[in-house]
Amino acid sequence: MKSMTGFGCGEALNDDLIYRVEVASVNRKQADIVVNLPRELSALDSRIRKQVSEVVSRGRINVGISLKSAEAQGGSLTINLPLAEEYAAAITKLEERLGLNGLVSRFDPSRAPGVIQLGETLPEPEDAWPFVQKALKESLSKLLEMRSTEGAHLKSDLESRLTSLKSFLQQISEQAPSVVERHRENLIKRLDSADIELNLDDERLIKEIGLFAERCDISEEVTRLESHFAQCHKYFESDEAVGRPLDFLVQEMGREINTIGSKANDASIAQIIVESKTELEKIREQIQNIE
Repeated sequence: MKSMTGFGCGEALNDDLIYRVEVASVNRKQADIVVNLPRELSALDSRIRKQVSEVVSRGRINVGISLKSAEAQGGSLTINLPLAEEYAAAITKLEERLGLNGLVSRFDPSRAPGVIQLGETLPEPEDAWPFVQKALKESLSKLLEMRSTEGAHLKSDLESRLTSLKSFLQQISEQAPSVVERHRENLIKRLDSADIELNLDDERLIKEIGLFAERCDISEEVTRLESHFAQCHKYFESDEAVGRPLDFLVQEMGREINTIGSKANDASIAQIIVESKTELEKIREQIQNIE
């Protein structure tokens, strides 16, 4: 079981260039991969997405790729004058077309993308891919390691909370039989206080108690909850993406607990139901972090 939260970084050296890849992931119901890389390497976008999607199935994944000079002095810089002139011409055209004043004077070409570059000529995407791929694999490996570590913490917390739910269910199961008996006693008291002659073997009394017992029967709900608990433990031990099925199970457990609460018709059981719902909500919140 893995968390959807994690971070990893990796580097690869090619001649005088260092390729650095950083991958960060956060919660998201679907897989959402965002890639930020130098414009010169934009042709690698689809390959990067494919490699990420092979190891991550859920969460928002931010992949950042940067290049820097391996030289101690940081390398030389070059200015792309033709590109700066294109930016200036475009801004001048905007100023004239829209009747705005001061756009050109406020334009800072040094901040425009691609105007100031490393002196080294960047490699072609095909030549850069082996190094990008190497750094990406390293960063993904570290990301998965962190997600697994976080997943282990989540698993421990979820198991503890599931144990609490089992305890609540046990308390409900133990108290359920006494609900029918209390109803029988209350019914007899009401009839007695109304001065109605009562025969404990009266078919109407027996039928009324029997119908109440049938309405209060929670054996099916208890059985289904126990099955859901067992399934949760199975998912906790899985290395697959289990966030969605666990989310579904929590919804089903919530329905069963609500049904038990409506059937029980008992104040003491109602209090346990409230505590169970509180614990189940904490489980639901934690599951939103699971891949």
